[in-house]
Amino acid sequence: MSAIPADDAAVPESPSTRGSLWRMLSEFLENRLAAVGLGVVVLFCYLGPLIYHTDQTHIELSEATLAPSLAHPLGTNEVGYDQLGRLMVGGQSSLEVGIAAALLATAFGTLWGAIAGYAGGFVDAAMMRVVDALLAVPALFLLLFLSSIARPNVGLLILVIALISWLGPARLVRGQALTLRTRDYVRSVRLMGGGPIRAVLRHIAPNAIGTVVVNATFQVADAILTVAALSFLGLGIPPPAANWGDMLSNGINYTYDGYWWLIYPPGLAIVLVVVAFNLIGDALRDSFDVRLRGR
Repeated sequence: MSAIPADDAAVPESPSTRGSLWRMLSEFLENRLAAVGLGVVVLFCYLGPLIYHTDQTHIELSEATLAPSLAHPLGTNEVGYDQLGRLMVGGQSSLEVGIAAALLATAFGTLWGAIAGYAGGFVDAAMMRVVDALLAVPALFLLLFLSSIARPNVGLLILVIALISWLGPARLVRGQALTLRTRDYVRSVRLMGGGPIRAVLRHIAPNAIGTVVVNATFQVADAILTVAALSFLGLGIPPPAANWGDMLSNGINYTYDGYWWLIYPPGLAIVLVVVAFNLIGDALRDSFDVRLRGR
């Protein structure tokens, strides 16, 4: 008689599981707008600088505010940096901060909401009152306050954005946990002596993964907008690092000088990336929700 594995994690992945993952990937790729959006973001920000080499370190005032030409397709900025190359480098900073903040917020919010929903009762009420209290504070005010009391840097910016972004995932996962905790497989964990940590980490959180992943993509888009807003207000990633919000803020100073290439490209880049991540979120929602497959 063959031995029964002591832990369900030791059970090998079944063909049906691999088939489900492949179907979800196929559903995602069928959404051409999302696939193209993801491809353009990666190609432009990370492969672009490898092909289009520019000097984003040394200032060249003799080439400041040059109009678009063959040498500089999007012109140069106020200190002589190539605008197209700076858009690529700035996209890396904006994406890295946005993705890191979204992952941190999603991970903490998922854990918070799963614990609150699974525990229920007084624990749930107390934890969700904390969420409600933080939601009552205007996000922009909290961002400005936290950014002004400390010197802005990439790490602080990620923590500050994550601090206001985990509230949404927490509420979503808490709603999922309230439903999932009544399922038979969660009750079976209790009957077999499993603790609440195992129930939350092995059953509640994994079964809310669809909601979590889709929300994470929207969190990335929101975080990129927040980075741009803080940079526009002078509280973003400090120089010499480039980001789209700071580029847009500097370009506004030349609004009446006719230097349109300092304003429209970074603004358009922010809009396009946010739209791309929203499309990716819609595609992931369709992939995880079996009711929407094939539509």
